[in-house]
Amino acid sequence: MTETPATGPLLQPAQGLHEFAPAKVNLWLEVTGRRDDGYHLLDSLVVFGEVGDWLEACPAESFSLEINGPFAAPLRQGADNLVVRAVKAFCATTGLRPGFRLKLTKNLPVAAGLGGGSADAAAALRLLERLQGLQLPEETRQALALELGADVPVCLEGRATHMQGIGEQLTTLSAFPRLHLLLVNPGVPVSTGAIFHQLAPPWTEPKEAPRIETDPETLLGMLHSRRNDLEAPACALAPEITRVLTALRNTQDCALARMSGSGASCFALYCSSTARDQAASRLRQDHPEWWIA
Repeated sequence: MTETPATGPLLQPAQGLHEFAPAKVNLWLEVTGRRDDGYHLLDSLVVFGEVGDWLEACPAESFSLEINGPFAAPLRQGADNLVVRAVKAFCATTGLRPGFRLKLTKNLPVAAGLGGGSADAAAALRLLERLQGLQLPEETRQALALELGADVPVCLEGRATHMQGIGEQLTTLSAFPRLHLLLVNPGVPVSTGAIFHQLAPPWTEPKEAPRIETDPETLLGMLHSRRNDLEAPACALAPEITRVLTALRNTQDCALARMSGSGASCFALYCSSTARDQAASRLRQDHPEWWIA
């Protein structure tokens, strides 16, 4: 249980409220430079899946966080996490006092390249705004999100977005085709810091803002022309990622297979949900130890 300072007006739900924290998938992720402060500059096309974590807020005299679900264990080892930090930062900004308990159902693997922690923090911010009954000024909420982590602003948007800079330059895409994705994680945690530490110039040349086509086949051609610059160093540190990519590329009707974020999760695109589901079924038979969604 983590307590927050008991100051300010009480922010309390009348009843339980739920907020979804969907998996973040980087369809491409290119590193275009590095700032003097060490932060890397990115160019990424981000989408969100139909699988993710859930946050629930219920009335309580003081704030606490309960974590359950299939991937809760790694998060229970520390008293502080991004959800707690999000609550503290929001209440410090608004001057409110949390009168609720949060329950986090952790369905996404931890340290998996799916933005799970960032998605949870973003869901906490959205949930707190709902409890307050209003949305923070856009500049305030984006600054609050970026303070929590580079992926939190895009997760706060929660829809297809072209992301640049260190995560603060976002262009949401109003028209985006529905994609049939298969997500696979081999159960090997990967350190984002360790992956970025392996990177060195020359960086990928920055490109003009992409024109995202609503036709899936045209979009697929664009995706093939881009890449994930973190994939090679991640595979060197965690060879299991190469096994996942090979298995995905060998499934029938796989149109594209790539690592997401800093790994170890990978995704594959298919022309139909039927082809995707058949691939998932086959992989579950061959690799029952993998997380597949």
